[in-house]
Amino acid sequence: MSATLLHTAEPLRTRTREGRRAVVMTMGALHDGHASLVRAARRVAGPEGEVVVTVFVNPLQFGAGEDLDRYPRTLEADVKIAEQAGADIVFAPAVDEVYPGGEPQVRVGAGPMGTVLEGATRPGHFDGMLTVVAKLLHLTAPDVALFGQKDAQQLALIRRMVRDLNFPVEITGVPTVREDDGLALSSRNRYLAPGERRTALALSQALFAGRDRHAAQEALRARAASAPASRARAVALSEIGESRAAADAHAVAECTELSATGGPAAVVAAARLVLDEAARLSPPLELDYVTLVDPADFTEVRPGHRGEAVLAVAARVGSTRLIDNIPLTFGASL
Repeated sequence: MSATLLHTAEPLRTRTREGRRAVVMTMGALHDGHASLVRAARRVAGPEGEVVVTVFVNPLQFGAGEDLDRYPRTLEADVKIAEQAGADIVFAPAVDEVYPGGEPQVRVGAGPMGTVLEGATRPGHFDGMLTVVAKLLHLTAPDVALFGQKDAQQLALIRRMVRDLNFPVEITGVPTVREDDGLALSSRNRYLAPGERRTALALSQALFAGRDRHAAQEALRARAASAPASRARAVALSEIGESRAAADAHAVAECTELSATGGPAAVVAAARLVLDEAARLSPPLELDYVTLVDPADFTEVRPGHRGEAVLAVAARVGSTRLIDNIPLTFGASL
């Protein structure tokens, strides 16, 4: 079944629908990451529901010197990808359809969460993003909207807007899709020359290093909780030549006393080590930030943090700026 291409909202509003309507919002240049969102939307909507994919390059999200003009427009290919992934409708409005009076004077403000990390680097970006998401939610009237977890700060802000402004829609996050080498899928990957792409792999490699450090800490924490060891035992083992057992007992004892070995700071340090090495490559990676934040408000987590966290990184390789992240849980039951 072929997807219906619509350029105005009126036939979308008056369309007879059965079941749930699930919407996936994109700026086009669709790839496998977008296709995974559409497939997830198809599962959510079910056979009786309807999947709408929006394709709109939002000018409000681009600041001075950013890549609005060179952002790829590939609508014909986008329709095919959306259709193959299970979309019923592709809604590709013109700028005049979304902003009939020109740039809107009234916009959605992102608040404090919109001023940190990506918001600090791209002032006004999140105000523009939330404004167009709000507009598209009104124009498409979905029961559920799906967004990728790769844009974690964007997802957190959309969830906050929907909650704070009482939008009658469910927001669902979909895990990041990666290429075989670990690079997160992005429309901007196409801008990377071969050498730049090799350097860009440091973003995901740094996240995986932080994840591995976190997993080791959590495993040690679980051991400390189930079988505490004292420093006295570590010293005794060392005195009889059991150096490996002594080191293990010392680590467990330290974890018992501190509640975590290094905690969030050690996770960030493990990631930063990879990024520092990438800064010496040719071409080099230019780091913007690497940090652990609370997904509720994107403030940096504190030592001893327990609960959900997001390890996030942003960097530039050549003229291309890339972001990536992975979710972590501190103090989970193991």
